[in-house]
Amino acid sequence: MIEITESGQTYLRELLAKQNCEGIAIRVFVLDGGTPKAETCIAFCRPGEQEPDDENHAYDGFSAWIEQKSKPYLEAAIVDFAKDSMGGQLTIRAPNSRMPKIGPDSSLKDRINYVLYNDINPGLAQHGGNISLDHVTDDNVAVLKFGGGCQGCGQADVTMKEGVQKTLLARLPELRGIRDVTDHSNTTNAYFKPA
Repeated sequence: MIEITESGQTYLRELLAKQNCEGIAIRVFVLDGGTPKAETCIAFCRPGEQEPDDENHAYDGFSAWIEQKSKPYLEAAIVDFAKDSMGGQLTIRAPNSRMPKIGPDSSLKDRINYVLYNDINPGLAQHGGNISLDHVTDDNVAVLKFGGGCQGCGQADVTMKEGVQKTLLARLPELRGIRDVTDHSNTTNAYFKPA
């Protein structure tokens, strides 16, 4: 799954030793996995801060907790440390972090992002626009934000009701609704200027 090179392990082991916390580890996870916004992260993980379903990997002198839902996005990932004139840099290469990987156990958020980035945004990109998921409410309403040419566009309401809402509700029947929280008063980049 994830490879930590010898130089990466040495760097992380030394970094963790400086934290003055018995049993401190690292936690590896991917934010917004499977989307163009995906970001692979390594964070300190004090004892008890890991999630119940995190997977533990032991290295020489430290442990790494891998977030369960991030595992598909961390396939073939490499953590490395390269020395340079400024001291060095820890790098994380996760070539699969932005690849959509949706399965029956994927969260509603991941499935909404999959539909947005693979079915809806390619069409909106023709007008310089995009839609992103802000969050999902406790009652399964997807709260969306329009960006680029869609923000402030005179056709944003039609796009939402006739395209985005119909597509998301048809593909994800557990969704209870869609809400737009975009400030459409900013029409700087709008594809269609409101009349």
